[in-house]
Amino acid sequence: MRIISANVNGIRSATKKGFIDYLASTNADVVCVQELKAQGSDMSAEMQRPNGMYGVWHTAERRGYSGVAIYSKREPDHVQVGLGWPEFDHEGRYVRADFDNLSVVSVYLPSGSNSEERQVAKYQFLDLFLPVLDELYALGRDVVICGDWNIAHQNIDLKNWRGNQKNSGFLPEERAWLTRVIMELGWIDVWRKVYPDVPGYTWWSNRGQAYAKDVGWRIDYQMVTPGLSTKVMRAAVYKEIKFSDHAPLVVDYDYSL
Repeated sequence: MRIISANVNGIRSATKKGFIDYLASTNADVVCVQELKAQGSDMSAEMQRPNGMYGVWHTAERRGYSGVAIYSKREPDHVQVGLGWPEFDHEGRYVRADFDNLSVVSVYLPSGSNSEERQVAKYQFLDLFLPVLDELYALGRDVVICGDWNIAHQNIDLKNWRGNQKNSGFLPEERAWLTRVIMELGWIDVWRKVYPDVPGYTWWSNRGQAYAKDVGWRIDYQMVTPGLSTKVMRAAVYKEIKFSDHAPLVVDYDYSL
């Protein structure tokens, strides 16, 4: 089973750069997308059901903003759109699809880099999201949470960690929260399980030739329950074609969907 997580920074833009064709070449079973930046009516048929896959999404009320989706070869048994939080659901940040005993989530955590107000909103989301993670874990299902978490966890997860300790995405409170997710709640960070010592950057600033110089951040994750973590076969960050300021995170599992 191949699962891909990709922040596309606009599904229309990424499609023009070959994202849909790339998905066809991967033969992925499930694709989680963040930052659709489109309403359902804005998306072409191939964006709604790429290569004939089923598509479910949670779009933002504000046009050209946020939005998440899950594409799957198999039709989900059940879908959950949003989390019932009025203050965040209008931003289109969460969708979950269930397949037998497997649950797949596509999530886009807020960024706090634009203003102090958004950083406060980010902390509010983290406070609300922690119990959701706890509940998902307690279901006893195999769960994979894909997405742009907008947090680099450890020093290895970003190139310039010394200079970013006071910047959103690497603040002590954010990192401590992610430590709780892993150490207290029990979620497994797939990339770190496979590659304890490989940075694995998935996002690069558009400034200062960051991409060319590989001055990146690892802020896109596949977090899984322990049982599913034993099924991980390989993980890779796809960088051959640049669809976005993020790169797709591809994980193969010894698992039948």
